[in-house]
Amino acid sequence: MRAIVLCFEKLGKAVAELSFSTLTKNELARVIDTRQCCKMAELGALIKMDGSLQLNGRQVSLNIFNHNAAVARKLFKLFKELFGVQAQVLVRRKVRLRKNNVYWVRIPPREGLAAMLGQLGLVNSDWSLQEGIQRELLRCDYCRRAYLRGAFLGGGSVNSPEGNYHMEIITSKEEHAASICHLLQEFNLSAKVSRRKAWYVVYLKDSDQIVECLNIMGAHSALLEFENTRIFKDMRNQVNRLVNCETANLNKTVDASLRQTESIALVARVIGLDKLPGGLREIAELRMKFPDASLKELGEMANPPLGKSGVNHRLRKLDRMAEKLRAGDLPPEF
Repeated sequence: MRAIVLCFEKLGKAVAELSFSTLTKNELARVIDTRQCCKMAELGALIKMDGSLQLNGRQVSLNIFNHNAAVARKLFKLFKELFGVQAQVLVRRKVRLRKNNVYWVRIPPREGLAAMLGQLGLVNSDWSLQEGIQRELLRCDYCRRAYLRGAFLGGGSVNSPEGNYHMEIITSKEEHAASICHLLQEFNLSAKVSRRKAWYVVYLKDSDQIVECLNIMGAHSALLEFENTRIFKDMRNQVNRLVNCETANLNKTVDASLRQTESIALVARVIGLDKLPGGLREIAELRMKFPDASLKELGEMANPPLGKSGVNHRLRKLDRMAEKLRAGDLPPEF
């Protein structure tokens, strides 16, 4: 008889995860709660994200697929500790795209499977699937943290802090996405939900919020790596901004100096610097002698010293005189 498959929220992503996501998931897979209720919450989230029920006649089996070996080991351990069930673990090699391994954790048909899934908040007594998160599964604050950890292990990713700040959990059910979003908001995280083709994406964009989410889920080593990279990135960006600003100011100063020396040279050829008023002549001579000096430095060399505005006023007057000469107008008498 042909088998029928009922998916919880199997993702089956084709694209390999970023290395930082893998590092984070490997760490979270090693986090084992001591409370039974928290283990139930995490296992329920993992199955809801990556699990499917296979019906073959009257026999029902549970299949969970994941691309991470550490997550598959955790699933095996949780089934054994919570229900005394020996899960089957198989490895498949994908033949398309990057050919990464797919780990298949399977619970074969057995008596009590429906009751087990009911305890995990996944199915009702008539085998109908639960769309959102069963609140009885989130008995305490640690259970909520465990559920988020399981959801991330099943369908989450986080960008390397070297690039754009982005963390997301992808699910196929709108109600489940809304529940995960609400769960993140209970921890004061401003999560949002967007639609991406057939998927619903719960995401965070702010770096501080991503750090807090990593802390909530228990990825402390990944959090430190994220923070170190973020600090280095921010410092590098700040240095780049300062260098760009200094370069822009330097270019502006050089361009202004070239324009001023050209104007003064024209005035000197046509009129003669000796015919200029004393203040203009002094600034003109200083600019020709020190073409790379700033306005402040020129003002300090004047006698008596001038402020930047005074130096700028005289240089602008020389520029206007040169413009009149270029236009063929005779300057006023000196």
